[in-house]
Amino acid sequence: MHPNPIFRTRLNASDERLMLEALLQEAGFGMVFAETPDGPRVAHTALFSTGDGALQFHLANANALTPHLEGKAALAVVNGPDSYVSPDWYEMENRVPTWNYVSVEMEGPVRKMDRDGLCALLDDLSRQNEERLAPKQPWTRAKMDIGKFDRMLGAVSGFEMEIKAWRPTLKLSQDKPKEVRERVAARLEEQGKRAMAHMIRGWGG
Repeated sequence: MHPNPIFRTRLNASDERLMLEALLQEAGFGMVFAETPDGPRVAHTALFSTGDGALQFHLANANALTPHLEGKAALAVVNGPDSYVSPDWYEMENRVPTWNYVSVEMEGPVRKMDRDGLCALLDDLSRQNEERLAPKQPWTRAKMDIGKFDRMLGAVSGFEMEIKAWRPTLKLSQDKPKEVRERVAARLEEQGKRAMAHMIRGWGG
């Protein structure tokens, strides 16, 4: 995460939390890092926010992290839009290229979920993502053979992290004047980076 405090949010705690929850829900995918006896490991996984300060995810039982997460502290990272920024777009002298990005780190202790919790997590994940595919009729596990589902369920483990710390970074050219940020946003829009351009205009000031 970038150490410059200018790239932190300037919202009150409540609004910042809503913004971070929205980023987490929109991305829906991230990385979980933890220490193991064989060194640090990372897992890429779908993430689900409970909305009350917890983050849920599931991993294959064969994943190197799975046997070591119970009762341990872990770090989860979710990334939003990102883009390369050319110094030519600034129309300022003696500048260097950079990368704008949106990201949030979440840290906390992890507990293993029981079977019912895992089932609920998988249902929540599929519901949340199937809703985005409307007007398609949503998929549910009721469409599966129960024996097949149970066998697949036995191959994964569910986990819940109690989020003790949020560390967001919104690097959106806040260190540049407003007219320069607008030029950057316009160039990014031309490159098809509309989400990043929108965030620079909305959050960069």
